[in-house]
Amino acid sequence: MFAYIKGKIEYISEDGFVIENNGIGYSVLSSGNVTGKLSLHDNTVIYTYLHVREDGINLFGFLSQDEISVFKMLISVSGIGPKGALAIMTVLTVDELRIAVLSEDYKAISKANGVGTKTAQRVVIELKDKFKLDDVLSGLSDQADLPDTGSNDIITETAMALTSLGYSNVEALRAIKKVKDADKMSVEELLKASLKFIM
Repeated sequence: MFAYIKGKIEYISEDGFVIENNGIGYSVLSSGNVTGKLSLHDNTVIYTYLHVREDGINLFGFLSQDEISVFKMLISVSGIGPKGALAIMTVLTVDELRIAVLSEDYKAISKANGVGTKTAQRVVIELKDKFKLDDVLSGLSDQADLPDTGSNDIITETAMALTSLGYSNVEALRAIKKVKDADKMSVEELLKASLKFIM
């Protein structure tokens, strides 16, 4: 029904926000990753998903089409409702979720509030064919300002080195994304820099 809402952020809470458009305040539920990026009184575009049930109507909002696409994939998984999907998208970014699913990292997914190991395993089983590693690598190289030529190789080799040291794929991804000036680094230099950001 609503594809997006363009307006001013009037209120932010842990689980959502209010966006005003033409004098109407829309109450929108969202993940912590989204609400953490919002600022009061900023004009922004929120991509929305209207969820209708017998006991209520809720509007869910995200900052990109990619996020809303992944949200829809999550709620298609047996046992995952909109609130469960938001819980997962609060502990993991979209790219981190892709990495967790592709590497079968159930533990990373089960860190979400209310998501147990069996549910996390279902997420992996049902979404593994829908996610592609190339999407993660290309998104990561864009965010890390890596050069186009060979950037995916640098990221892949660095991630493999970190996982061989015992870190999870999600931890490796988070660390690599935090490195500044990665475009000037070799794999060895990127590895050393990434290690400083490992939790």
